[in-house]
Amino acid sequence: MKAYRLGEVKDRIALLEGIGADPSGVRIMARKMEVHWIAIRDLRTPGANILKQEALSVGADLAVPAGVIVCESERVNAILLATSSQLRILQSKLKTQPFGLKQLAVQLAELDRQLPREVRIMGVLNANDDSFYAGSRFQGAAAVERIEGMIEEGAEIVDIGGVSSRPGSEPVPSEEELSRVAPLCAAVREHRLFERALFSIDSYTPEVVEYALESGFGLINDITGASDDRLVDLAVRYGAYYCIMHMQGTPQTMQKNPSYEDVTAEVDEFFAERVAKCEERGLPRERIVLDVGIGFGKSLEHNLTLLRNHRNFLRHGCELLIGASRKSMIDRILPTPVEERLPGTLAIHLKAVENGAGIVRCHDVAEHRQALAVWEAIVS
Repeated sequence: MKAYRLGEVKDRIALLEGIGADPSGVRIMARKMEVHWIAIRDLRTPGANILKQEALSVGADLAVPAGVIVCESERVNAILLATSSQLRILQSKLKTQPFGLKQLAVQLAELDRQLPREVRIMGVLNANDDSFYAGSRFQGAAAVERIEGMIEEGAEIVDIGGVSSRPGSEPVPSEEELSRVAPLCAAVREHRLFERALFSIDSYTPEVVEYALESGFGLINDITGASDDRLVDLAVRYGAYYCIMHMQGTPQTMQKNPSYEDVTAEVDEFFAERVAKCEERGLPRERIVLDVGIGFGKSLEHNLTLLRNHRNFLRHGCELLIGASRKSMIDRILPTPVEERLPGTLAIHLKAVENGAGIVRCHDVAEHRQALAVWEAIVS
């Protein structure tokens, strides 16, 4: 007789099926295989006491501060530990409860969203001379050749920008930005490259964005996170996808002592507000992509925390994008020149994919395609 520990949930399900367990029983047990840790902020204390009892009644648990039972404070923070099966039962139980627990039931349903079934690679091309990674800078015929090369290597999305957003970079007049990207937009249109990949314009300048959309681009990559209603309206008018990125501050100020009380909660609140705003202007959330903005107004620990909690942002019903390609957080973990940060990039991106990212924005398309193929073989 031998015993061994099963790792992935998919392995556990496969073995249940292999031993001949009843299919309905396999489905039931699958919901019990993963324990979720859910942070709950500003929970009214009477609600915390009710939630504690309801959690225990289904086999889950709620961690609360001392003194909750006698309501020493009006509101508390808590942590819920529950399997997917227990979460579903709790959602039903909380729908009739007071003290904000009805709203919590809705949020628990959002948090139980499934991981994306496919991952797409977004290749990066910068039509400028000051982006932090020289290997991403192309112009003229070389840029068109690089675009076609990335598509051949496996990029389903190509992101083109004319202005650097690295820390400390200076803004560029809209006329200059347009002059940089216009030749590439023309090439996309003339060679009908938009039939081979989805093209993204990395810009928050309305004139540049509209020019790209007129040329066949289908995604707006906005590092300012839908702060300009004109960009949202352009996405609606052209039927484009829209990527909302979170950034604290501006490229000129964002890395000057970034500070958060709870980075995951604050980025989550930002996304909720901006997604609601986009929907109000006519952009459905099915066409919205969310990017936590690794390195945009975040310390190393902020970036790591967002990666660990990345799956949380699936709750908004939008596709998630991760973009940490060769960024300085790798250098802060282990001092490494930007030209040698591919291994660290792959580690970050694979973790983000494991935690819900459906789009990977990167400089090295072929290497990512191989890494993702191996990762998918392991987990599928």
